[in-house]
Amino acid sequence: MINKKVNTVQEALQGIENGMTLMLGGFGLCGIPENSIAELVQKETQNLTCISNNAGVDNFGLGLLLQKKQIKKMISSYVGENAEFEPQGTFAERCRAAQAGIPAFFTPAGYGTEVAEGKEAREFNGKMHIMELAFNADFAIIKAWKGDTAGNLIFKGTARNFNPCMAGAAKITIAEVEELVEAGTLDPNQIHIPGIFVQ
Repeated sequence: MINKKVNTVQEALQGIENGMTLMLGGFGLCGIPENSIAELVQKETQNLTCISNNAGVDNFGLGLLLQKKQIKKMISSYVGENAEFEPQGTFAERCRAAQAGIPAFFTPAGYGTEVAEGKEAREFNGKMHIMELAFNADFAIIKAWKGDTAGNLIFKGTARNFNPCMAGAAKITIAEVEELVEAGTLDPNQIHIPGIFVQ
């Protein structure tokens, strides 16, 4: 069985280069991969496109990358009470579609607003929908409560926000876990990712 464990955050982030697109799990400051973000700051990785529910706060999370001007483009659904941003359900579905290998989908959310500008629109059952594309990310960096050396993950409480739908939604997923155990020791009934228990 392949052992997916790495020993350091530096080793985990090998391969992340300037100009890449990263998905980062979390909601607000809950369930964010803070150690990986801090290492990206240290590595001085530049010109990143970051896909995350929000952009952290001034001195924590993605806010640190923003302060150092390491993010060139931020794709988020929540930044305060700004109604001009993408609907949060659409953001979540773009993550889920990427995870499922679905390139695009239609949603009624955002039709008739600035969000729909330049997007294909179609009518379904008498209601207009716009086409949204699944995210296309190089890496997903997520946080889980427990993980095993085979890559199975358990998310706890509110950290089950965007982390499960981002896992598997990029070319490579890096999971920062609070507790790492040997393969086969997690309860298969609690595992959320990868969806198939690896024994």
